[in-house]
Amino acid sequence: QVQVVESGGGLVQAGGSLRLSCAASGRTFSSYTMGWFRQAPGKEREFVAAMRWSGSIPAYADSVKGRFTISGDNAKNTVYLQMNSLKPEDTAVYYCAASRGAMTSNPFTYNYWGQGTQVTVSS
Repeated sequence: QVQVVESGGGLVQAGGSLRLSCAASGRTFSSYTMGWFRQAPGKEREFVAAMRWSGSIPAYADSVKGRFTISGDNAKNTVYLQMNSLKPEDTAVYYCAASRGAMTSNPFTYNYWGQGTQVTVSS
């Protein structure tokens, strides 16, 4: 059992930055894969980034590599998504998710999902 809650979304200008937070809780949350996904209007949900608390190398979608950084704060049980150089095409609802298994980009492998937080990037 893991619960995840996202926050930090908002409206920003192209080229700006936002940091999303995902508060995670559960009996063994520290052993889970934590991922970020996003879904834009009219599009399917897509993978953004993922990490494991054990220290594995994070994974990123090609579209955000070099601009976004996923990280975790063990003391706060929180995962972050630092988003820099934002583009209008980054506009979407961003979801935090947790998986019992290995780190993948497949949303079907994630067992727990947050409610989503809106990120809007204006041009």
